[in-house]
Amino acid sequence: MSSNLVDLDSWRALPAAQQPDWPDRGELDKVVAELGGLPPLVFAGECDQLKEQMAAVARGEAFVLQGGDCAETFAGATADNVRQKLKTLLQMAIVLTYAGRVPVVKIGRVAGQFAKPRSKPTEVRNGVELPAYRGDMVNGFDFTPEARTPDPWRLLKAYHSSAVTLNLARAFTKGGYADLRQVHAWNQDFVAESPAGRRYEQLAREIDQALAFMRACGADPEEFHTVEFYSSHEALILDYDRALTRIDSRTGLPYDVSAHMVWIGERTRQLDGAHVDFFSKIRNPIGVKLGPTTTPDEALALVEKLNPANEAGRLTFITRMGASKIREHLPALVKEVTASGARVAWVCDPMHGNTFEAPSGHKTRRVDDVLDEVAGFFEVHRSLGTHPGGIHIEFTGDDVTECVGGGHEINEADLATRYETACDPRLNRSQSLDLAFQVAELYRG
Repeated sequence: MSSNLVDLDSWRALPAAQQPDWPDRGELDKVVAELGGLPPLVFAGECDQLKEQMAAVARGEAFVLQGGDCAETFAGATADNVRQKLKTLLQMAIVLTYAGRVPVVKIGRVAGQFAKPRSKPTEVRNGVELPAYRGDMVNGFDFTPEARTPDPWRLLKAYHSSAVTLNLARAFTKGGYADLRQVHAWNQDFVAESPAGRRYEQLAREIDQALAFMRACGADPEEFHTVEFYSSHEALILDYDRALTRIDSRTGLPYDVSAHMVWIGERTRQLDGAHVDFFSKIRNPIGVKLGPTTTPDEALALVEKLNPANEAGRLTFITRMGASKIREHLPALVKEVTASGARVAWVCDPMHGNTFEAPSGHKTRRVDDVLDEVAGFFEVHRSLGTHPGGIHIEFTGDDVTECVGGGHEINEADLATRYETACDPRLNRSQSLDLAFQVAELYRG
């Protein structure tokens, strides 16, 4: 067991990008010691279960729907917020399950998505320079020296906030809230109310008929009433994820029990860096974000480093190219990785490559660009005979005004109405459902 633990700390000798500049390492050590003694947030067996489902995605037999906040906030860990997010995810999943005729693996960007990479370490306002906001796990959003000073005790708060969120998610998904017929009824409301929804009436009617047929046959399987729901986050702050890594009593192998799945961001996927080293040691299903500059050689080197045993379900490539670049940059990556025999799942993040600044100064995204990137992702995979394995989106269950476009048209002048994100712009509930129905059309296409 001790040799495993020594192994788990080899990342500390390597360059670690995007880590906070903690003012007091002694305080950090205290927090890490406390985190190390706390119960796991998820169990190794659940991580293995998700890995099996991701293996089905890699084989082309399932589809991933992964989504949630860009950056969670401690204040956002309320029953209402979690319920609305879950409701939206379940509504999207039922549409994709029916249209794709394959199981949909449901993964939330929840219960740990409290840290964000930044392009600059500091922010300047009116001549005042302070550390950049790196997410509630690190510092506060308010532009004051007190709020912006990194505070390691926030790591502990992130753990407790994650526990509350997971507890709520488990209660909702197992307690009747996820009942298929109820979720479908919510979708019918969306179709009736939304200007965009009318084009989905046909699909909604087909789902209705399928459910009525099942009911008439007396079919009422357990799967109609509960769902498997998994948590995920970008494992950015390595001290946090290392402190929550445990040796599984069944196998003697290390798992990061802060989430079922963790991923490495576009800014931290250096082959000789700390994140890749740490991820190579844990046994969870893992993801890596790949932007438009990724070369096939880099992708293959990541496969070699992170999944040398070529275990299906272990590694997911989450591509974030931008609508204008995906058709040009994705084919070579998919072609080379597939030709190498590597068993990976391919998922599309159509959010991060499509951000721009509106004249008002708000960061935003066009829903049309998001849809276009997903369409490009499907086109590339169809042309190569590979499986478009899923989508990874930033969304909220609330009626925010952060992305422009959608069925209930939001224009740039509307952005200030309800712009509530702590970081990047998210799709609202209506825009998310819009996306699900359009992805369903692509799937059937």
